[in-house]
Amino acid sequence: MWRVVRVVFLILGGLLVIFLFVVVPRFFTGIITSSRFHFHDPNDGETPESFGMAFAPVEFHASDGVRLEGWYVPAGSVARGTIIYGHGQNRTRVEMLPMAQFAHSLGYNGLLFDFRHQGASGGELSTIGYWERLDVEAAARYALAREGAARPVIGWGVSMGAAAMLMAAADDHDITAVISDSTFLSFDDVVKHHWKLVGHFFKPLGLLPAFPIADEIIDWAAWRGHFHPSDFDLRTAVERINPRPILFVAVEGDQRMPPDIARALYALSTSPQKALVVLPGTRHGEGFNSGRQPYEQAVARFLAEVSKAPAAVAGAGNEKSRPESGRAGN
Repeated sequence: MWRVVRVVFLILGGLLVIFLFVVVPRFFTGIITSSRFHFHDPNDGETPESFGMAFAPVEFHASDGVRLEGWYVPAGSVARGTIIYGHGQNRTRVEMLPMAQFAHSLGYNGLLFDFRHQGASGGELSTIGYWERLDVEAAARYALAREGAARPVIGWGVSMGAAAMLMAAADDHDITAVISDSTFLSFDDVVKHHWKLVGHFFKPLGLLPAFPIADEIIDWAAWRGHFHPSDFDLRTAVERINPRPILFVAVEGDQRMPPDIARALYALSTSPQKALVVLPGTRHGEGFNSGRQPYEQAVARFLAEVSKAPAAVAGAGNEKSRPESGRAGN
């Protein structure tokens, strides 16, 4: 009988090990890279016309061939510049419609689009900002070349969109400035931080140890996404963007991307036009809703400073190009 009990416990122990160190990491890797669900947005089904803006549907391709779909929203009069908008993971361009409406009222063109593997765009994988940087570069290139859009070009992104904007601006000097709302420090850091949140939720069960599961998720997600984790670091991106201006936005009670992240990135920026605003609220990426007035005031001041910035500062940057880790999955 004891022999049978021991065999049963060995089998159950083996199944638990497989579950914890194979099934769980693969599940979370799938959430990061291949899941394609869509968070409900109150603006689902809306278009720029719903917000009083004329627009044209556009289609363009990233440099690795991924098809991207979006809307081009011309300024109502002489444009003061052009803003490229980037939404968060498992969301679509509609998330950025309220921001676009505000910037449009200030006299800016806008290009809203769905990132790869999101919304109406093509692509088979998401990388929470790494390869999405190519989507941002393609959007800026399209706006300037095909629409004759006015400079300066500003990237405005939330969460994954903010990461993509920073990564793109580090490589593309056509992007004069960035509004980075609720982004993270690095791929390693964001996975480990979210794993702590998940582990805290399951703490009463005594399951889900941080090591080595979080490291497995990092390695497997990077392998599936065809990049090296060390190449996906927003701190390095900020340093490469210098001295171009960045507005860092955070929500005070955001547990997923707490304000200390924005403060750390702000400290790395050398631009005299850099700015930081911490908004009231508790929900990740919801600063424009929970603190709209201070958010709009910060953006208006920032855009005014960007417009006054000397061209040599606004377009300056490290000319060293990023070594490619490989091609993104299509």
